[in-house]
Amino acid sequence: MIRYVGAAVIAALFLLSHPSPAIAQDVELRSLDGSVTLEGNLISYDGAYYRIETEFGPMTVSAQGVACAGPGCPDLTTFVAEARIAGAATVAEGLMPELLQGFAEAQGMALRQTEGADGTQIFTLSRRDGSPAARFHLTPGTTDAGFLALLNGETDIALALREPNAAERRAAEAAAPDDPALERRVRVLALDALVPVVSPENPVDAISLPDLARLFGGEVTNWSELGGPDAPVALHLLSPGLGLAQGFADRVLVASDSGLSEEVTRHDSGAALAAAVANDPYAVGIMPRSSRGLARSLPLRGACGFSQLATPDAVKAEDYPLTAPVYLYLAPRRLPQLVRQFLDFTRSETAERMVQSAGYVNQSLTRTPLAWQGARLANAIAGAGEDVTLADLQTLVARLDGAERLSPTFRFGDGTAELDTQSRASVLRLAAAIERGAFDGRRLIFVGFSDSAGAAAVNRRLSLRRAETVREAVIAAAEAVDPDRVEMIVEAFGEAMPMACDDTDWGRAVNRRVEVWLE
Repeated sequence: MIRYVGAAVIAALFLLSHPSPAIAQDVELRSLDGSVTLEGNLISYDGAYYRIETEFGPMTVSAQGVACAGPGCPDLTTFVAEARIAGAATVAEGLMPELLQGFAEAQGMALRQTEGADGTQIFTLSRRDGSPAARFHLTPGTTDAGFLALLNGETDIALALREPNAAERRAAEAAAPDDPALERRVRVLALDALVPVVSPENPVDAISLPDLARLFGGEVTNWSELGGPDAPVALHLLSPGLGLAQGFADRVLVASDSGLSEEVTRHDSGAALAAAVANDPYAVGIMPRSSRGLARSLPLRGACGFSQLATPDAVKAEDYPLTAPVYLYLAPRRLPQLVRQFLDFTRSETAERMVQSAGYVNQSLTRTPLAWQGARLANAIAGAGEDVTLADLQTLVARLDGAERLSPTFRFGDGTAELDTQSRASVLRLAAAIERGAFDGRRLIFVGFSDSAGAAAVNRRLSLRRAETVREAVIAAAEAVDPDRVEMIVEAFGEAMPMACDDTDWGRAVNRRVEVWLE
């Protein structure tokens, strides 16, 4: 029953789109001045807010403004935030413990690790008086298992090394059609990449994606067909349930209409794969950049001569075509306050350093002057022709001379202006840097580029529209920024500076981008 609702209390109440199953415990929330009473069943308490089922539907109420009475009221002095995390073992075991330790230290808490009966690792954060404040239940497994647990409501956060497939997206929508889609409940924790690796004794110095597809599809079985020695090829991949193995199948094999050869040795970890390849001069493997070991990574080479290594800058900018973000997919329900604070911590500078020390590529902003980008300019000159003249390239160089390219780069689908998942995360990071004042008094130039499919004039217009899309998205995300603090403008050069060959789908995808330059 609500007798009276004041303006201040209205601000503290808002409807939730998807309540979790009710606990069916009666509570009565009363404002501190006694003017408002709200009755219902307690759904959850997250350390800062009550969620209750009322006759008006589910509501969230700030604990600071009310007193709770009734059998369902939690003990605020002993509340422990709980979070369940499941999914990719390489991340669960190789990165999450360090991040939880860093978060505990930032909170002034102690961290203790124990093992549950089912093998789950339990990380308990304790206050200075020794009382527990939060427990993170971490279940290492596969990306498949992480998504399954999330869709079944058995975990709060899924660790994934790929995006959800069509079946998983359909299952999520069918289970809760009113929830935000999975692609709207995701954060990019870190960046990795799929890299082809060979033994240091193997003389092959680069490989193309089509040749990789032919190798792992069983069409090429001898190194001599690729300019190497007359010796049979030994193929190595990660186990099928691991997200990076699925990513390789989807992005390389399926894209080239190749099936997977039956002559493939599977490995449960990148370290095991790297060791096997390093010890066999005739082996080739696909593995995460984060665990290369003694195996030698090969640049990806296009038919037109462009090649790209999985350097940190190339991975950050998605210039490397097989970049593989590490995703956190979140349950639609509201997470406890301390868990939300942990998620915020993963975006901090401290967390970025931990990501890097664990072998992943972090998402911190880096700057590269135009003068350091000779390979890109050489590629642009080599690709010049009727549609892109040397005069066009001179205009580009004159416009960007003295500016620095920032690492966030924004990618789009073929013929669209829709940002991909990593690009949406980059929008938020760039907006946060703008809000911190990192570019006060400077000018940001959003520069659009395209692939070479279609007429040059059309491509230039499309690249301009993409640049405007990114600029507007960043402005919307940095809503607290005074527009006078930093100027943001757009430029477009169409197909003038390709990052990869345009003769493949992946090469064209790399070339469709918006870069950010700082003046």
